[in-house]
Amino acid sequence: MHSELKLDIKSNKVMIIKGLYKSFADNHVLNDFNLELVRGESVVVLGKSGSGKSVLIKCIIGLIKPDKGSIHIFGHNIPDLDHDELDQIRAKVGFLFQSNALYDSMTVRENLEFPLRRHCLEVSQKEVDKMVISALEDVGLAHTIDMMPVELSGGMRKRVALARTLILKPEIILYDEPTTGLDTITSKEIIELMVEIQQKYKTTSLIISHDMNCVRMASDRVVMLIDGKCYASGTYKEITQSVDPKVKLFFE
Repeated sequence: MHSELKLDIKSNKVMIIKGLYKSFADNHVLNDFNLELVRGESVVVLGKSGSGKSVLIKCIIGLIKPDKGSIHIFGHNIPDLDHDELDQIRAKVGFLFQSNALYDSMTVRENLEFPLRRHCLEVSQKEVDKMVISALEDVGLAHTIDMMPVELSGGMRKRVALARTLILKPEIILYDEPTTGLDTITSKEIIELMVEIQQKYKTTSLIISHDMNCVRMASDRVVMLIDGKCYASGTYKEITQSVDPKVKLFFE
């Protein structure tokens, strides 16, 4: 029997990252990165390709161990946790993969049931069915419940992946480049859906993106990841009005 973590999900600061360092050989990707995430806000981390955005999000969910620093979520330091403890945190932290990561051999219904089974939630099949339909209704795709991922468009797959993320009612949702590979109209629909979900469920969102529409529409606050650091932070308007040459480069 694994010990159950006591999660502090009532704190106003749901995530505190301090002094995060991560290098791969001579490549110093994160170099004293600091960030605090406040309950209910939507923060977009903006950085150019290779700046460390994906490394940051993988450190946050415990897929990569930082060389130094702490990532406190619900009162627990992620790098200190073992696999079972990480799973308990992940039940409250939704992660939308850039690739969607749907299982091709499973129907939409089975894809959504998977996290419920994986986290061993003791609920009846009737309750599972209700949760699946509710999550699909949230993304406007209840009619796809018995379809296979291959039958869905790119935008629909993204929505199903988001429904699967929502099914455990996470406190925090991490988005890894949510609009990559989507056309302009579908991207806008996905961003609007992300905003709608955040407002409906009062979730806290951390979005990794270089899509300026996503930054503008979905952010309460923008964090600039430059030189491995939280180089600048502010509202979209504040960031776009910055006179710092490194920041201005993103908006030219």
